[in-house]
Amino acid sequence: MLEIGFDTVRLDDDNSALVILDQTLLPNNTEYLHLKSKEDIWNAIYKLQVRGAPAIGIAAAYGIYLGMKQSYTLTYEAFYDEFLEIKEYLASSRPTAVNLFWALNRMENCVKNNKDKEIGKIKKALLDESNTIFQEDVAVCKKIGENGLSLLKPQMGLLTHCNAGTLATGKYGTALAPIYLGQEKGYDFKVFADETRPLLQGARLTTWELNEAGVDVTLICDNMASIVMKNEWIDAVLVGCDRVAANGDTANKIGTSGVAILAKRYGIPFYVLGPLSTIDLASKTGKDIQIEQRPGEEIYKAWYQKSMAPEGIKTYNPAFDVTDAQDITAIVTEKGIVYPPFREGLYKLFENKSLRGD
Repeated sequence: MLEIGFDTVRLDDDNSALVILDQTLLPNNTEYLHLKSKEDIWNAIYKLQVRGAPAIGIAAAYGIYLGMKQSYTLTYEAFYDEFLEIKEYLASSRPTAVNLFWALNRMENCVKNNKDKEIGKIKKALLDESNTIFQEDVAVCKKIGENGLSLLKPQMGLLTHCNAGTLATGKYGTALAPIYLGQEKGYDFKVFADETRPLLQGARLTTWELNEAGVDVTLICDNMASIVMKNEWIDAVLVGCDRVAANGDTANKIGTSGVAILAKRYGIPFYVLGPLSTIDLASKTGKDIQIEQRPGEEIYKAWYQKSMAPEGIKTYNPAFDVTDAQDITAIVTEKGIVYPPFREGLYKLFENKSLRGD
């Protein structure tokens, strides 16, 4: 696997701060933030300084460990109450990414499973669990990359939307993992990256990290996806996911559903790549997925010296949309590739019934 020359999210060497690469400053500045308070970590998640479903989960796990590390409570009951308060607070930062809740719930189970131990040992267990979440994500992303690469051939033209690479995970990414693996094997992919309005994760982040890795990447505006498909430059679409419902409906960055519809129109495979932790079988369909609404100023102010719309104009700024299962060719996970009908295939991925949310 190609070496990645930067860290997205990690704990510092003395376990006292969450270190993140501030993605709001890319591609012009590479700046790492050292965050210690739950407020700073909440802000980093909400403001997209750290983003991408797996990376958010990792940040939340480390964040709740750091919050509880500072606890002075002496009894388990008081410790657990304080834990739940911080958990609820961090969970409010991004409502759509299921990995956030998955990681926080996993940390809560860690607390419960160690309730008979001294407070100091519970804190140590939380540290170990958060490190395990990080390490597992790295291994999971590599396996997703291997499974995804099995669907591709050398010289293919690939389209991706938003950023589902190393910047969105512990390492390697989800949708970009097959591209990194292919780069190592000499597949010579030609990647087209949607800019991904309004926050430009494709322009600022995907092109930056693929270019750093030496991948042939071309930036296009979101509304150019149709013409590059019509030109027969695209052989497959690879996107990540923030939540997958039990029927295969998938929430991902706003604009993804439009790309899926175009791909179906031109007969191009549309692949969703993500870890098992993004599959939410408690959400029966995409209608059950809460879609985060963000400030309208992001549309017309964020990247401009002057406002590009009348001040106070009404806006609609959902962070995500839901791609219907009927428009998805396959869902690629670390446990395998799922084809329609998705409900049956997704359930089979979970060997332990208790994981399914029944």
